[in-house]
Amino acid sequence: MFYKLPKLSYAYDALEPYFDKKTMQIHHTKHHNTYITNANLALSKIPEVMQNMSVEMLLTNLNKVPEKQRYILRNNAGGHANHSLFWRILTPNANNPHGAIKCAIESNFINLENFRNQFDNYAKLHFGSGWIWLIINKYGKLLIKSTFNQDNPLAPKYLGGFESTPLLCIDVWEHAYYLKYQNRRVDYINAFWNLINWDFIENLYTTTLSKISR
Repeated sequence: MFYKLPKLSYAYDALEPYFDKKTMQIHHTKHHNTYITNANLALSKIPEVMQNMSVEMLLTNLNKVPEKQRYILRNNAGGHANHSLFWRILTPNANNPHGAIKCAIESNFINLENFRNQFDNYAKLHFGSGWIWLIINKYGKLLIKSTFNQDNPLAPKYLGGFESTPLLCIDVWEHAYYLKYQNRRVDYINAFWNLINWDFIENLYTTTLSKISR
């Protein structure tokens, strides 16, 4: 299953004024596409059974990938998975947390304000490139975590992950915001909250929770 660049459900300028058109276009067609190109080259060198896995399943089983290609796929399949989720989390028609995910956030973080403050602090204080995540672990607990480079929460712990499913993420690589915000990462983080598709996250949470509960 070789990867393809996913089509966005909105135009590159649809997230203005929070995320600018040029950044979105470069981020999607250049950065994300490069991860796909590199991942596909590595995929061609691993067993066919692994080639046919979804990117999420491959990352979950990253420890089983032949060592010569493991680091390449950790970064590039990870980059593909991370960005694919990020695009789906964003929307020009943002809404507020509701339903089961709202209840879960309040149960795990006291209230929505406290959750956002904790998430923001992770994003502000993360040194260098990486991602900040809201994840659900195998026990159904919500946690805020950070990963470096293009590590994904699905991966085994010794390969940069948490063996958990990501629900929400923000890209804190400078290429995600530098054209518009330069070194003002805090402004970028604040802008992010105006673009979140909580309908998508609600569906992802309830689907994941139902699998855990089986």
